Amino acid sequence: MPQHPAIAQGKVAVVTGGASGIGLAAAERFAAHGMRLALADTDQAALEAVAERLGRSTEVLTMVCDVGDRAAVEALADRVYERFAEVTILMNNAGREGGGALFGQTARWHEILETNLWGVINGVQVFAPRMIAQGQPGAIINTGSKQGITCPPGDAAYNVSKAGVKVVSEALAHELRGIDGCAITAHLLIPGFTFTGFTRVRHQEKPAGAWLPEQVIDLLLDGMRKGDFYILCPDNDVSRAIDEK
Repeated sequence: MPQHPAIAQGKVAVVTGGASGIGLAAAERFAAHGMRLALADTDQAALEAVAERLGRSTEVLTMVCDVGDRAAVEALADRVYERFAEVTILMNNAGREGGGALFGQTARWHEILETNLWGVINGVQVFAPRMIAQGQPGAIINTGSKQGITCPPGDAAYNVSKAGVKVVSEALAHELRGIDGCAITAHLLIPGFTFTGFTRVRHQEKPAGAWLPEQVIDLLLDGMRKGDFYILCPDNDVSRAIDEK
């Protein structure tokens, strides 16, 4: 079955938060399709381990990068384009878990918003103009959260950050559609309960209700193939019908 045209042999995927969880699962799938990889994360040891493994089958560039730092994202883009000369997939996936209560520590609010929201804004503003100028098919994927839509009480900073990602992604889709000749699509990935490093802090074994990151990415790729913008993931506890309610 054909994939989104940006996913092709020899093309380049940039994944932030690419050393673990959903980002790593995405990198693995992109590599399986013959894509070259640029992976950014704050965990250098994890990046090195991933590069050693995936580098056996494709070309992998890694870079330690705090996506909340605009200069760091610009340096990442410069290095990627110097190495590969193009980017067809940008996955703004790096994120922090919640913990920012409304009357909680201001520093925690800054940490969450700078990574989860500003990381996406920086990625879009730095990479998208270059991708558009390439004049070829591409895709920008932003990892959101159901909490950015339902906004459950008790986790205000995280909810705000992911609600912002939804708004930025919708604006991006609108902007891209209005550019003559632009073949870049935007996608908002909305995972359900997923067994990632965040979850492992609380659960040594995968909870029965959680999906694996690989399941999330399989749904992402299928949604991209079909041209979906909202890629809303169920899990083993919550069906799509319940999500839609």
